[in-house]
Amino acid sequence: MSKSQTTYRRLQWRMLLAVMFCYLFYYTGRQTLGFAIPGIEREFHLSKYFIGWISAGILWGYALGQAINGNLGDKFGARRAMTAGALLSASANWAVSFAIGFKTLLFGWWLNGYFQALGFAPGSRLIFNWWTKAERGKVYGLYLFAAGLSSVMAFVLALVVVDVLALDWRWIFRLPVLLLAMAGVIFYCIARDNPSDCGFEREMDEAEEEASHGGMDESSRERYVAILKNAKIHIGGLALGFQNAARYGLIVWAPVHFMGPHWKDGGGPISPAWMTIALPLGMAFGALSNGWLSDVLFRSVRWKPIALYMACAAGVATTLHLYPMTFSCTIVMLFLCGFFVYGPHSTFWALVPDLVGQHRAGTATGIMNCYAYVFAGLGEPLIGHLLDIYHDTGLIFVIVAVACILSGSCAVLIRR
Repeated sequence: MSKSQTTYRRLQWRMLLAVMFCYLFYYTGRQTLGFAIPGIEREFHLSKYFIGWISAGILWGYALGQAINGNLGDKFGARRAMTAGALLSASANWAVSFAIGFKTLLFGWWLNGYFQALGFAPGSRLIFNWWTKAERGKVYGLYLFAAGLSSVMAFVLALVVVDVLALDWRWIFRLPVLLLAMAGVIFYCIARDNPSDCGFEREMDEAEEEASHGGMDESSRERYVAILKNAKIHIGGLALGFQNAARYGLIVWAPVHFMGPHWKDGGGPISPAWMTIALPLGMAFGALSNGWLSDVLFRSVRWKPIALYMACAAGVATTLHLYPMTFSCTIVMLFLCGFFVYGPHSTFWALVPDLVGQHRAGTATGIMNCYAYVFAGLGEPLIGHLLDIYHDTGLIFVIVAVACILSGSCAVLIRR
């Protein structure tokens, strides 16, 4: 390997690590609501159905943002977009912490979702710019591994606020996001959008060059039209939508399930709420493994590892609902549930440039992520309504299993 190749390789890893570092803190701005729900219910006397609409607000704000901001990442670059998202989301979280009722919570959380959408798709575009298809599954596995660890970060920091520091729910939206703002600034100082910004020509596979042909000089409208005509993007969006509905069903409502009325009196050395950390930890390692499998074992045939993990996730979620478990067994099963539910996320995003080419990748990522969060948003009020009716928070695992089966069935149709 020549000196220039060595330098380029070093820069590839630097850009990947910069995106991973920034995204490591992104979820502190959007995945802490579950731990605030008990306090919000007590203060504002809201049912779980209305809490579900608040949760849907951020997901639909995120969906709208994805449809718009993916294109902004293509147009203006990930460096500026991700940094803006981090700072604006931190500000929105602080605004939510001063909410005075349902309407202010809903609007503030929706607006935060839109700002959060400045992160993932633009960050994906940066990865597309620096890495080729041959390594993209592995690289996306690492990116989503950081996202999974971001969920761990969000869960741990939220529990520190309510359990260790014994602060009220408003501080969940104030303290963790300070790290997000810091990460956004550091990312801006390190990241560069394209190899050309560092004096290098971007490497591209022959197949990718063909897929990207004519896309470099496209207008925003032309990019959207080309992507919306691609049937595979819509099929992938459906599969991703059901997968994300399962994911957010767990992220938002699993803490509610394990933080029952007497969650601080669990009788063990630690409160049951801390078991929930196994869930995002499993998600982190699941994303890492699925991206690797799609590259190495399945030779970049992306639908196979997606369908495999969705089938396994449905089985684990069903087991969690049907069988009573010990503390240790519950931790293991939550880890496995997160592992299989979130694992395919990395492979979905590695699939996007395979379908549309590098020059449309940011916009296409935004469109598919729009599907993901519309579906997740539809699931939240439904889950809340069912919990109000049946008073059994364990039903979340049944809903997750059904969503995973539907996701896996759609994934089979993505065959190329």
